[in-house]
Amino acid sequence: MKKLVTLFLAGCTVLAAAAAPSILTLKQSITDNSIIYPESFETDTHKMMQNWYLQNYMVLNTNYSKVPVIDASDEVYIKRLSQMPTVIEMPYNQIVRSYINMYTQRRRELVESMLGMSLYYMPIFEQALERHGLPLELRYLPVIESALNPDAVSRVGATGLWQFMLPTARGLGLEINSLVDERRDPYASSEAAAAYLKQLYGMYNDWSLAIAAYNCGPGNVNKALRRAGGDNKDFWSIYYFLPQETRGYVPAFIAANYVMTYYNQHNISPALAKRPIITDSVHINKRVHFKQVAAVLDIPIEELRVLNPQYRKDIIPGDIRPYSLVLPSMQVYSYIMSEDSIVSHDATLYAQRTVVEPTPIDKIDPNMEYTTKLVVKKHKVRRGETLSKIAAKYGVTVSEIKKWNGMRKNTVARGRVLKINTYQRVATGKKKVEVQPENVVAQAADSVAVEVASAAGDSAAVATAPVQEVAAAPVEKAKASTTTKAAPKAKTTPKGSFRYHTVKKGESLSTIARRYKGVTIADIQRANSIKGTNIRAGQKLKIPNS
Repeated sequence: MKKLVTLFLAGCTVLAAAAAPSILTLKQSITDNSIIYPESFETDTHKMMQNWYLQNYMVLNTNYSKVPVIDASDEVYIKRLSQMPTVIEMPYNQIVRSYINMYTQRRRELVESMLGMSLYYMPIFEQALERHGLPLELRYLPVIESALNPDAVSRVGATGLWQFMLPTARGLGLEINSLVDERRDPYASSEAAAAYLKQLYGMYNDWSLAIAAYNCGPGNVNKALRRAGGDNKDFWSIYYFLPQETRGYVPAFIAANYVMTYYNQHNISPALAKRPIITDSVHINKRVHFKQVAAVLDIPIEELRVLNPQYRKDIIPGDIRPYSLVLPSMQVYSYIMSEDSIVSHDATLYAQRTVVEPTPIDKIDPNMEYTTKLVVKKHKVRRGETLSKIAAKYGVTVSEIKKWNGMRKNTVARGRVLKINTYQRVATGKKKVEVQPENVVAQAADSVAVEVASAAGDSAAVATAPVQEVAAAPVEKAKASTTTKAAPKAKTTPKGSFRYHTVKKGESLSTIARRYKGVTIADIQRANSIKGTNIRAGQKLKIPNS
């Protein structure tokens, strides 16, 4: 009887095992017909092949398309994965195979490019992982994250080799501002990634879950674990509870480790180094532009950008705090010896003003003659700019910009260079002719003489007599009358001696005054009985003739 009970229990155990597949069974048998591949698979390989580093340091195989594709059986894949010296488990199933096929068949050119880039980046990744005591196979995470492109930016804004989102990066101590983005820095981002992966492993004590959390965040992994229920869960047991884009992350990681290890088994040629790239770094405590370094040290600016992708505008803001500049090792000593020459090279072109005062409109040399000159400026349209914004910036109208540039539509493409007509008040280089006091008296006498002659009806005499003779008699009278009569105004405006100006959008009294030679803001105010400076678009103003 006891024997029968034992056999019955044994049979129930077998049936239970068959009804509830183990984690090991899931790893080997799981399938998915709706796989979403990582964005790194969408990398423009042709553009990547134009990378300065690949072009100048590597010899790439251009006949990869003529080399036959070599496939392998499931048994071969299982054996190769099991023989990889890794701490992290590398199981095989049909999902993993689909990713291996993607790398070894459809994206062979991408693998070749990544193999070339890996000669430079892998040692950096390995050093960071070693410092934190993490498995070295994690060095292939950037393969699926960014295809080893430090400037990669995902559709949701994840940036750099390790594809950090901005909040996560700042939480890990990475600096991100208009000039510096350490998510693009191979050294700083690798250090942050290693620290983050160590935190995630501490949460789950399982590398498959830690890697999944690196992709979608611990919140999504925790939610999937709660929905799956039970204990001792790994990535494969919560596979269908994870976000769809995360389901392929661990299989892609396994495939990346496989292809970067067994590429030669699939007729994929590694990129060969034309010359070794050996680098060193120097700390910069002054504000320096890449163009200054490139010009003095005779280094291609593209090389500086490849080695220092964290500097977004080619500017090292060393005047704020010390920053690191990576250079070919032979150039580090040259930089140290030439730093003064580098900083002073075209210094005014790259200088940043710390104190500035606006130039007053009326701050002009009263002894110089000025004229209004037409200046044609070039404006390159930036992202988000509209014609109305550009018009307001230069104090002109949209219709004027369209007319100057032969445009019909109100839209303008980014990158287009527009002509903008502006007016600028400039000195002619000539000094004003000063009127001496005795000449003022003579001129006043001339005026009085003309008025007397006109009153007597002797206009012919005024027209024909020399000015000196007409003026001679009344000089004393003019002098005597100054004590009883009000002094004549310094400047009078004869009736009808005006031009008219229609105010355009964005114009002010100062910009209008500059357009007319010899006319001041006070002249316009006086001619139009304006006390303040408020004017409106469409208003007609009298402009005195100077």
